[in-house]
Amino acid sequence: MSRIDILLADATVTLTPSSTSAALDAEVLLCFVLKKPRTYLRAWAEKILNSDEIATFKYLIIRRSQGEPIAYLTGQREFWSRDFTVNNSILIPRADTELLIELSLILIPKDRPCKILDLGTGSGIIGITLALERPNSMVIATDMSTDALKTAQENAAKHHATNISFQNSDWFSDLKPQSFDLIVSNPPYIAENDPHLQQGDLCFEPRHALVAKHNGLSDIAMIVKSASSYLKPQATLLIEHGYNQQQAVKGIFQSALYQKIELYRDLAGNPRVTLGQKNKKE
Repeated sequence: MSRIDILLADATVTLTPSSTSAALDAEVLLCFVLKKPRTYLRAWAEKILNSDEIATFKYLIIRRSQGEPIAYLTGQREFWSRDFTVNNSILIPRADTELLIELSLILIPKDRPCKILDLGTGSGIIGITLALERPNSMVIATDMSTDALKTAQENAAKHHATNISFQNSDWFSDLKPQSFDLIVSNPPYIAENDPHLQQGDLCFEPRHALVAKHNGLSDIAMIVKSASSYLKPQATLLIEHGYNQQQAVKGIFQSALYQKIELYRDLAGNPRVTLGQKNKKE
């Protein structure tokens, strides 16, 4: 019988060998198929679904059992309490990256204009969130991937973010000379031989957005070095990095003569974001 509760129970059994959140995964996917909230599944547990709904749900369960991320299956992911469109051309937004938002909002004034650069925007979660939370600011978001920029632009339109613009650029390569009050980036920082690349969601995410040479530090080093030319005096650079890269990243900031270098930890207590301030007057 194809009742909601029975379908969920069967799907949970199917997903248990491959997922640590099998029951939740099954519920999220069925909600996606039915376009209903999770409360609906409990209120209408004995409801019998039609053949199209059942077929679609079972197809998604098979794909999930093969490891495909929930975000790619549903085409959306929540970040900073907003739903963002995602696809396999971009990284899946993660809660750890909300630390970048928290720190940025401390630095960005609410009552006056601020010019912000979001490097490697992907789905646009960082730049769009900052634009929405600080409407007096002007945000430029870049990415080398035209597919990523298309998705980011769709997300900006979806959330009515009008104070953000997008540019195709490999980091700073196609940016005209200008000065920013804040530069923020979540660049690739996983080493090429990291075993985590063969596990979980990382298997399905675009490798170019995950991996960097020189033990995952090459893009970070390039950004830190180049950002100084685009920051106003005493302006700030914020970079997300790996949990075991804090000392190396601090050294990169120091070598580029940044001041007031600070390390911040994510919700799990892992080193996650380093901040540095340009202090040299032009």
